[in-house]
Amino acid sequence: MGVLNRVNDIIQANLSAALDKAEDPEKLLNLLVQEMQDALTECRATAATFLTQEKQMKREVAAKQAKVADWQAKAEKALSKDRDDLAKAALIEKQRITTEIEAQQAEMDKVAESLAKLTEDCQRLQNKLADAKAKQLTYMQKERVVTARLKVKEQLHSSKVADALARFDYLEQRVENIESQVEAYELTQSDAANSTAAQIAALEKNDAIDKELADLKATMKQSA
Repeated sequence: MGVLNRVNDIIQANLSAALDKAEDPEKLLNLLVQEMQDALTECRATAATFLTQEKQMKREVAAKQAKVADWQAKAEKALSKDRDDLAKAALIEKQRITTEIEAQQAEMDKVAESLAKLTEDCQRLQNKLADAKAKQLTYMQKERVVTARLKVKEQLHSSKVADALARFDYLEQRVENIESQVEAYELTQSDAANSTAAQIAALEKNDAIDKELADLKATMKQSA
């Protein structure tokens, strides 16, 4: 029976191994889930057919058993009237029907065996389908987590990181400007600035600039 072989192949398949070898595990899993669902539907439909056949056979056997009892009664009736010929004919008919019952009973046993096997396979397939759906849900959850993390990284990169780099560039530019001022003071000092008062004023101004420079460097270090 095709459905039995198909269901058995699916049950025996190693789902985890197949997913590990697949280039696109999620896509393969979706296909496998759909195949399992289709096989389970077919499995249940076939089981329902077997069950209908079994019930029909039981009704037929019961009817024939009633005929056997009737022919037995007729044979006994004929013997009571000394009609051995009629009794023999009744027993022949009884034997014919008994043979049919035995053949039909053997067929019923096969149907019952197939039904039991198919019912068991349907349950195993149902369990495997539940496992596949659980894996499918896990893939979906992982995809949502990865997507959320990517969005967070993109937001951080586009806002906070960019702001930090801009702030660092601004502070670095200020340091360069102050260093340039120091160099300019050293290059443009005139002879008049060599007086004691001018030199003291220059020292005080240089001290203030050096302090601001040191503060900016410390701020840049913290920002970096």
